[in-house]
Amino acid sequence: MKLPSSQIKKIAIFRALQLGDMLCAIPAIRALRYAYPDAEIILIGLPWAKSLTERFPQYFDGFIVFPGYPGLPEQKLNPRVFTTFLADVQNREFDLVIQMQGNGSVINPMVELFGANYTSGYAKEGHYAPDNGLFMSYPDFGHEIDRHIMLMEFLGIESKGHALEYPLTTNDYNALDELNLDIEPKKYVCIHPGSRGTWRQWPVQYFAALADYCIEQGYKVVLTGTKEESEIIDAVISHMRYAPINTAGKTSMGAVGALIQNAAMLISNCTGVSHIASAFKTPSIVISMDGEPQRWGPLDKRVHRTINWLQSPDFHQVFRETIELVSLAS
Repeated sequence: MKLPSSQIKKIAIFRALQLGDMLCAIPAIRALRYAYPDAEIILIGLPWAKSLTERFPQYFDGFIVFPGYPGLPEQKLNPRVFTTFLADVQNREFDLVIQMQGNGSVINPMVELFGANYTSGYAKEGHYAPDNGLFMSYPDFGHEIDRHIMLMEFLGIESKGHALEYPLTTNDYNALDELNLDIEPKKYVCIHPGSRGTWRQWPVQYFAALADYCIEQGYKVVLTGTKEESEIIDAVISHMRYAPINTAGKTSMGAVGALIQNAAMLISNCTGVSHIASAFKTPSIVISMDGEPQRWGPLDKRVHRTINWLQSPDFHQVFRETIELVSLAS
């Protein structure tokens, strides 16, 4: 390794993004943990991600809320809170900070202000990065999982595989049981029509058509989503001929994970739940509306079918893939 474990006792990972982005970084963080088994590893991320560190206690030892920074859209900047945050990070005296946010064009100067003994991550030509041999040129190609594994390998850290993870607890299963959904494992299909951006949402009438087909094949259909996604889920229901089970706003992320783990199949936009299905090897139909299926789609093409809707906006193709996965599950 470029940095011996004897020198690295406190590590901060900066990645202030959403669920799917974070799950795709877990294989790299798994490798990091194996390389530095005795180090304290802290995630610096968006407020919601504290729950992620609690879900992965084997990889994270703590969490620091990131209060935003100019040029990063995920979190509105609060200048006063940022200065307090920066002082807190500096006072922790990290041995290593790893920038896993992206190409570094905006945030590498900020990350260096954290005051770690060593700073590492991605860099983009023409933009600032410390000249310390620990910044690799951002790989603007390949799958998101691979991009982070490449960073670990650049640092001399051996890969521990590409597999995604989504640990579940007894509380997660209990939260699902408390909903009393009247479902049996592998006898239902989860459909998740929402996503954070409307441009990434497949038309509701298509989700409705696939939901009706699954019901006709003897499966129950469970619609999943947050409270904020209730409107789009109601729109799907309005186009259906049969009655689904609507769990919008009723499930924790743990309960959603338990639902997906035991489902016969997931049908969704390319969003966080598709990575949960990948972690559990639950067959899935993933509709990519952002033009980057090669970056974000599940790696196992036998179990998961990713459709690049911008390239092939053909409902019949999606329907054929659904028929095939249903037949394999039956």
